[in-house]
Amino acid sequence: MKIIDAHAHVVQYIAGFTSRGELRGIGGGMARYADGTAFRMLPPGMGEYSASPEDLLAVMDENGVEKVVLLQGQFFGFQNEYTAEAIKKYPQRFVGAASYDPFCVKADEVKARLFGELGFRAVKFEVSNGSGLMAYHPPVDLDGELMHAQYKYAADHGLVFVIDIGRPRNCCWQTAALASAIKKYPSLTFVICHLLAPQRTDVELLKRELGAFALPNVYFDIASLAANQQPETYPYPTAVEHLRTAKAEVGAQKLMFGTDMPSNLCRDSYAHLKDYIIESGVFNECELESIFYDCAESIYFAR
Repeated sequence: MKIIDAHAHVVQYIAGFTSRGELRGIGGGMARYADGTAFRMLPPGMGEYSASPEDLLAVMDENGVEKVVLLQGQFFGFQNEYTAEAIKKYPQRFVGAASYDPFCVKADEVKARLFGELGFRAVKFEVSNGSGLMAYHPPVDLDGELMHAQYKYAADHGLVFVIDIGRPRNCCWQTAALASAIKKYPSLTFVICHLLAPQRTDVELLKRELGAFALPNVYFDIASLAANQQPETYPYPTAVEHLRTAKAEVGAQKLMFGTDMPSNLCRDSYAHLKDYIIESGVFNECELESIFYDCAESIYFAR
């Protein structure tokens, strides 16, 4: 089976900014927040401070992954230049989304370069209050003026709009507002990260909320679905239940495999992050082919 990983990251250097202040690499794959909390951010065997395109390619080749979609966020810090360089160097293996902070005074100039000179065809917004836009700005209305300016720009420029709204029970997890906004841009393709990021106790919550996104222009990556069920381990039975909900509410054809590597490789193997989906029994062979390749190919690579 051919595979596209629809959610991964290259990292030139760890330069994040989060609810705990700046996040910097301290060597050995470890990182430290400004509040002093340290943790492993890169798996053993990868770079001391970075995850290069070649690091990802080694993982891809070992696991039979043909292509990867390179996304970004404030957790690692924006990596627009490095991501663009990776795509230019390996255009048959990588495609990516640019990221920017819409509060920047010169955001228009930034966008002109990202989507003009650098040629990105997708934009990624992480708006979470942990390591996204709302971590260091006041809460933003996902159906408000600021975000509508970003949706309109993406629609006008033919971009794919990728969005991570963080976890349930936080100010960023605005499912009703996002669904309302999406309906105003029927020509704009939206990809919602992490299947709305349900946690281990959110089986019924996901069943209630996901149906609002059964819209023609909405797709989901399922990256970190397993990791979000901690301390549950492989074969991730709650993640499998979330997949069953997703198939029932939005359809298997709207889902894309992703791992969120490199950080999730600190917790489990790439094979496990792939195999729990295949072995779940939720999807037939045609559905698995769509999840692991066809959907991401049509949205990101065929453009």
